[in-house]
Amino acid sequence: MPNALRDHATGRFERVAHRGTPRELMENTLPGFLRALDRGADAVELDAHVTKDGVVVVHHDAEAGTPARLIAGTQWNELALIDLGGGARIPRLDDVLQVLGDRGTIYVELKGRDIEDAVIPVCRHFGRRFALHSFDLDAMTRVAQKAPDLPRGILLDQDIAHPAEALREAANRIGPRDVWPHWSLVDEAFVRAAHDLGTRVVVWTVNSRSAAIALVALGVDAICSDDLRLLAKL
Repeated sequence: MPNALRDHATGRFERVAHRGTPRELMENTLPGFLRALDRGADAVELDAHVTKDGVVVVHHDAEAGTPARLIAGTQWNELALIDLGGGARIPRLDDVLQVLGDRGTIYVELKGRDIEDAVIPVCRHFGRRFALHSFDLDAMTRVAQKAPDLPRGILLDQDIAHPAEALREAANRIGPRDVWPHWSLVDEAFVRAAHDLGTRVVVWTVNSRSAAIALVALGVDAICSDDLRLLAKL
């Protein structure tokens, strides 16, 4: 796997659009992802679920529509008709991968339960540049076993007591390329520990320019934000 650590010589870090451009357009939609790339995103982050008939779709919550329908219990042809507001629709993951092509990296978060067997072949077939990640260490362990060549990451939530220890456990179990800590967990010691393990630090969700400036100074490899305009000229 190529070394994708931040280029410390140039100060370059990766700008990741969190679910597209949720401060401008509906999150997790094709128009939002395309707007993010137009805003200068190097990558987009999205959420994946699987429908009753095995279609991988991009949506944050386990339910969609009014009245709410469980995605895992709904056929794709029914889900595709749901208007999320203003005509926005739930896209399939393969559509997102094809439309975005090689314009940016696609970070796919496994949201649905036990969906890696459906997600992996879609990413392999349609993806150009992509990686998988999740809060669920067991899910990412299965990904590491089933598709050891695919880049993968682990998310660390803000309430975790010992983030460096969680990182080391993940490193031992899944060999992650990326660690995704909540911004409040990140300090100089955490960044150093991650880099010592050969792991990229992708910080979420950073919606303050002052926080972004501080994180860049710490040497993080990527910043995930709801608004790419906050990262301009950093």
